[in-house]
Amino acid sequence: MRYVTPLREGGSLPAIVEADDDFLYVLKFRGAGQGVKALIAELIGGEIARLLGLRVPEIVFSQVDPAFGRSEPDEEIQDLLKASAGLNLGLHYLSGAITFDPLVTTVDARLASQIVWLDSLLMNVDRTPRNTNMLMWHKQLWLIDHGASLYFHHTWDNWEKQSRRPFRQIKDHVLLPQATELNAIDAEARRILSPERFQAVVSLLPDSWLLDFESAHEQRQIYQQFLINRMATSDVFVQEAQYAREALV
Repeated sequence: MRYVTPLREGGSLPAIVEADDDFLYVLKFRGAGQGVKALIAELIGGEIARLLGLRVPEIVFSQVDPAFGRSEPDEEIQDLLKASAGLNLGLHYLSGAITFDPLVTTVDARLASQIVWLDSLLMNVDRTPRNTNMLMWHKQLWLIDHGASLYFHHTWDNWEKQSRRPFRQIKDHVLLPQATELNAIDAEARRILSPERFQAVVSLLPDSWLLDFESAHEQRQIYQQFLINRMATSDVFVQEAQYAREALV
């Protein structure tokens, strides 16, 4: 209903908006940078994190009217809003939250291991000291911005082979030094993340975002199988994270 302010620290120009339920959301636009692929990764990553018991702001679908940006004076933002007409993705705005700073806040080994494990599963390249994509809100750690996850879907090349690869970029993870309980977390995650739960998450993806294959069903099946494969070979990415951590400490 109302464009409040852009969040210019985000490369894709997300914005705080007011919706028709009178709540504020951080809106991720389909017309930005990586398009709907970033929204897909955001939705899948956020909901898997929630299944694992991690804190993620409520994720909602948000319909943007084609006329929404007409009164916006900034031409760049106006173009973004026009290109984003249709179904977009929003995260509940955590008013008063501050960016997580590893020099200020110490994360315990269990939570650090959970987040490192999650980002290894999702191949999330964007949780580094330079850009932690975590917030402190009411003294608790919240995860945001999983849009850089699942990067295989930008080309679809050898997606089955990629699904079983170690995640080399985990060496840059901001919480890796504290992640000493990866084996225990891996065992827990194996009990939680069944193929049926992956299917439930992937089923949330709107058909209008799934345009890379002959049918939306086919694309959903690939996302689901990718996650099932990652889960079945989680020892590969857990071992990679452990090697990377040993090199650090």
